[in-house]
Amino acid sequence: MPDEILTLPEVAQLLKVAEKTVYTMAQRGEIPAFKVRGQWRFKRLDLDQWIEHQKASHHDSPIPSPSDSGDASKKRRRPDDH
Repeated sequence: MPDEILTLPEVAQLLKVAEKTVYTMAQRGEIPAFKVRGQWRFKRLDLDQWIEHQKASHHDSPIPSPSDSGDASKKRRRPDDH
């Protein structure tokens, strides 16, 4: 169904997170949502696009490897070091 509308519990199950997490994200505008008479609703197509955007943004900023996060003081030489 292309225009499927989901409830908060359905979105929580889809994203495999707690309902409170989805609620907080919706309140903060961190996830596409709208209210119907005070209850949060989510358009499936909007969520699919949001998920793809989240995946792309995480793909663009790779996690540094352990060698990149080494102790900088070990890499620097002091003036009295030879």
